[in-house]
Amino acid sequence: MAYHVKLKAYEGPLDLLLYLIKKNEVDIWDIPIAQIAGEYLEYINMMKLLDLDVVGEFLVMASTLMKIKSQMLLPQEEAIEEETLPDPRSELVEQLLEYEMYKERAKTFKEWEEAQSKLFTRPEVEVPSSEPTFAASLFDLLTAFRNLLKEKAPEIVKEMAPFKITLEEKVDQILKRLEKKDKISFSLLFKECLSKGELVVTFLALLELIKQKRVRVRQPKLFGEIAVYRASGLTTDV
Repeated sequence: MAYHVKLKAYEGPLDLLLYLIKKNEVDIWDIPIAQIAGEYLEYINMMKLLDLDVVGEFLVMASTLMKIKSQMLLPQEEAIEEETLPDPRSELVEQLLEYEMYKERAKTFKEWEEAQSKLFTRPEVEVPSSEPTFAASLFDLLTAFRNLLKEKAPEIVKEMAPFKITLEEKVDQILKRLEKKDKISFSLLFKECLSKGELVVTFLALLELIKQKRVRVRQPKLFGEIAVYRASGLTTDV
């Protein structure tokens, strides 16, 4: 059975594209399709590994990227009557720019709405930190988990025994660890995992806790190290 994830920071295929463009610091007007398409497929494979119920809608975008990639690999015919052939990426770029503008407007409206609500309610306690933090998205979490799998690969080549702990048990373990500390680093959550199965279940347990709003995930900077906080100390939803 697929595990259904719906986080507030998660939207869909266009969000993943924008995430990869910003992460790789590439020009949205000159997207390196081969590179971005390759990374996009990596994230889809990660979702399949985790059995997340969000893969289907990403496959359509993946096919679009592969189509654009194939068009760009074809030999370009000489322009007719001095007109250049349209860039296969242009339609996608326009779609991304329009979507990004919509997201920025929605974000501005949400910030205004939150500011107005605080005028009539008691403000919540913010994260105790001398520097600002940023909410980590589902894609940030997938990136961190992918890096973790690569790092742990030598240790989990051979699984000594079937991993039997349930998702509910792993959720309880994470909560107990957060009873002792207000926050814990993402990598530390997985430090004692001895098999690929345990890594996957731990990651799914974290997603479940985020979905239930019992923990929040934050970064000191965009694409930075992720920390997991107890929900009681935060004001901004993931």
